[in-house]
Amino acid sequence: MADVVVASSTNSIVYPPVADAWATPPNLPEYATARETFSWQQAEALLKLPRANGVNQATICLDGHLEATDEAPKASGVMLKDKPALIWLSQTGAREVFTFEALSKLSNQFANTLQTLGVKKGERVFVFLERVPELYAAIFGILKLGAIAGPLFAAFGPEAILDRLADCEACVVITSPALKPRLDAIRAQVPSLRHVLVLTQYAEQRGENAQSALLHANDLALEPLLAQASDAFEVPHTSPDDPSVIHYTSGTTGKPKGALHRHGAVVAQSLTARWVLDLKPTDVYWCTADPGWVTGTSYGMFGPWSLGVTQVVAEAGFKPETWYQILQDEKITVWYTAPTAIRMLMKAGNALPAQYEFSALRHLASVGEPLNPEAITWGRQVFGGKTFLDTWWQTETGAMQIVNLPCLPVKPGSMGKPLPGVTPGILDDKGQLLSAGEEGHLVLRASSLGGSSTLGPDATTPGAITCDERHPSFFKHYWQRPEVTQSKFKGGWYYTGDRAWQDADGYYWFVGRDDDVINTAGHLVGPFEVESALVEHPAVAEAAVIGKPDPERLEIIKAFVSLKAGYQPSEALSKEIQTFVRTRLAAHAYPREIAFLESLPKTRSGKLMRRLLKARELGLPEGDTSTLEE
Repeated sequence: MADVVVASSTNSIVYPPVADAWATPPNLPEYATARETFSWQQAEALLKLPRANGVNQATICLDGHLEATDEAPKASGVMLKDKPALIWLSQTGAREVFTFEALSKLSNQFANTLQTLGVKKGERVFVFLERVPELYAAIFGILKLGAIAGPLFAAFGPEAILDRLADCEACVVITSPALKPRLDAIRAQVPSLRHVLVLTQYAEQRGENAQSALLHANDLALEPLLAQASDAFEVPHTSPDDPSVIHYTSGTTGKPKGALHRHGAVVAQSLTARWVLDLKPTDVYWCTADPGWVTGTSYGMFGPWSLGVTQVVAEAGFKPETWYQILQDEKITVWYTAPTAIRMLMKAGNALPAQYEFSALRHLASVGEPLNPEAITWGRQVFGGKTFLDTWWQTETGAMQIVNLPCLPVKPGSMGKPLPGVTPGILDDKGQLLSAGEEGHLVLRASSLGGSSTLGPDATTPGAITCDERHPSFFKHYWQRPEVTQSKFKGGWYYTGDRAWQDADGYYWFVGRDDDVINTAGHLVGPFEVESALVEHPAVAEAAVIGKPDPERLEIIKAFVSLKAGYQPSEALSKEIQTFVRTRLAAHAYPREIAFLESLPKTRSGKLMRRLLKARELGLPEGDTSTLEE
């Protein structure tokens, strides 16, 4: 039997609150009092909820700003409708600006177009587009109509598309000529699909024959439909419990599960954008996540736009030079990105960012998987002493839960502290609370996840969690998976599937997923601590570790390592890295095997796919790979 794990941080450094260096105080100046006095009515009041039409995310993010005045100090008397909402940087180098009014009108045209095609409330409309302005307008148009929006990654292949469309019985897909062949390959297997709307303008601008994509009787060119549609739309009454967006989350085996979210989630998304990202009216914000990932909707749409903040969207993929150029030229002030992207920037070296100027940048945050202390140290070196604040949450939670706040000291490698309104716990296998320093299952107290809200639901769904059992942003249920939904809740707790521990100061520390923890010679070892030690070695850019079966130790730790430029794999380097980790952790917690790879498999949202490495190492089925980065 494995011994009880008494966890300890491998990093004793504590950085001061990032807000200490700011000219203006943070939106949340004091943590302890806010946690003691918090109620969800306060968050609802900040958004002036409910509105005349209830709680609709599109109304709150777009239409609600059309009669408001910009609160930015230098914009006295300027109507918010005329403020840039979206600054779009195309992959061809074009730059287009959409005001809140322009984005609202375009979303109205989408809502009217879908209504004309017979789309009803609650039907599922999927958006399979590159990261273009119409992607965002389409999602908002779907929400205004009362339908359910399903954003899809542009990199999805036919099988991934089929899994999602067939599972939810999609009625309409909005796509482009470049992506449509992948949809055509499986559309015969989705009998519910009535129309495919094809956005042709960008293909035509590139000189491509976009009309050739209209192959089927129910294929419709999108632009003529939008041109005929009114840019005014009356949004029907929307309950906070009405479904809004569905995001699919993948497990090790089986088909992806559709986590269905609700319009009321905007309460938590807006509050966390205000408190954690510290968004203010003067900010220019960049969230690098695609809307195909929950961060791309929660914090690439709903959070910032509910606050009337200008944000940048870049169509092109990751390239260090491009990203640094965007930070500089667009004068980004708040940047929310993924740890994998940060490590890839690290891999490109420190000479490159030295060529750019980041004086406008005041606040940096990360999401997707734990941020290694080494990445935080690097960020401080490159971005003028500014500290990346890591945030923890899940597809199912819909918004941040445990975070590093601008008003609190930062312990590199820590998840941070729970937000007001969130009560985590660490449980053993019998469901008993563990003491500080003991590792176990990370759970969230279900009975405190939103019971003080005044915006109660007016509908229930089989398999749903009742309103007084969940945080406002919590998912409604997994689509057509009531048993799986209910299996996440036991004894009044929501089981996250993560393992963690809490220190004496109330900070939480991520260990790994339940199925990632390694049992080596009776010692439980979390992958994150080993990976953090690995990337502290000067040669290592990225690292992932797995447990490999061993006849003597049950499992040994095997590491997969990607090296920085200028280093080459060798037996000598492997032994050097092993010694380096062993001296920092323990004799049982170093990798006994190291494999060097050009790059590590990751999801498109930047999460390391350890289970894929393990499946390949052991010759096991790879499971769902629909989110695998190409």
